Amino acid sequence: MSGLARTHGAANLGQGFPDADGPLDVRQAAANALLETSNQYPPMAGLPLLREAVAAHYSDHQGIDLAWQTDVTITSGATEAIAAALFGLIEPGDEVICFQPLYDAYVPLIRRAGGVPKFVTLVAPDWTIHEVALNEAVSPRTKLVILNNPLNPVGKVFSRNELAVLAKFCLKNDLVVISDEVWEHVVFGSADHTSLLSMPEMANRCVKIGSAGKIFALTGWKVGWACACPALSEAIAKAHQFLTFTTPPNLQIGVAYGLAKSKASFQEASANFGTAYTRFTSRLHDAGFVTLPSSGTYFQLLDLRASGIAEGDKAFALRAVKDCGVACIPLSAFYEKDAPDHLIRLCFAKSQETLARGLDGLIKALG
Repeated sequence: MSGLARTHGAANLGQGFPDADGPLDVRQAAANALLETSNQYPPMAGLPLLREAVAAHYSDHQGIDLAWQTDVTITSGATEAIAAALFGLIEPGDEVICFQPLYDAYVPLIRRAGGVPKFVTLVAPDWTIHEVALNEAVSPRTKLVILNNPLNPVGKVFSRNELAVLAKFCLKNDLVVISDEVWEHVVFGSADHTSLLSMPEMANRCVKIGSAGKIFALTGWKVGWACACPALSEAIAKAHQFLTFTTPPNLQIGVAYGLAKSKASFQEASANFGTAYTRFTSRLHDAGFVTLPSSGTYFQLLDLRASGIAEGDKAFALRAVKDCGVACIPLSAFYEKDAPDHLIRLCFAKSQETLARGLDGLIKALG
């Protein structure tokens, strides 16, 4: 869709990146480091400076106790951290429970690692995790669960009660969870993000994935990390060594600086995304569109059927970008099977100009 947006000069409300760059002081710290510090290979597991900063940040923000020397591995983006976790922990034939709709990298990575994805379908508009569905998906071959919280593409922030259901299920079945929490600081409204790693008895069976790109709206930096107990971290680090080996040291220094910033700065950034979401949603509603609620990420869902549009999501998305000047993503692209065909994903983390052009295109597509 981004390629089609470029081809047709459309407003890109599809791909999830902001129009503006992230905080100037964080970028300046990385720029200074590029000129003033070493640009040779940093340690494979990451600069101690950044690993310490990750551990301190999560201690301060989420009450998680991490030993930076053994529990934190720096990676070239969160997707690489996910890949390293899957490659490091899956043996051929292991089953991995996935919640759909889901981030599109999970399934191909699971299969490339020799695993077998098993799907639990979450249902709109609440996207709630139910114990019954988990029990139906598990088998003696199940080894892992992968969870995205907050959930791309629907903007769901899972409650502490839902996470407790999942934790209890994993303890009962001796499973490890890869908890993809890259959107942890993009949460707004009344929602509150809880890390699964902070839940009782999950310290030794949870891999927490984080992303500087999402935390600081610097998606091109590709700096991420995996946090887990030593036994899990060792397996992840071995896979990471043969994926990217290491990550640019100046960017690591910039991220370490950013993670040490005040809580107020993170709260302000989340509030700004919340304001953008509320403003754009209001404009969609004024134009006659029906949306589903979002509490996190850069995304919101538009309900085509409820908005009076009979087309399926793929047909609408192609017509919208080619004929109406706006790119969006069919939600069915985030399903392996049994996908709904009446929802599209919009990215609201854009400039007011881009959002205005996108809204004009959607109104034109509404007809």
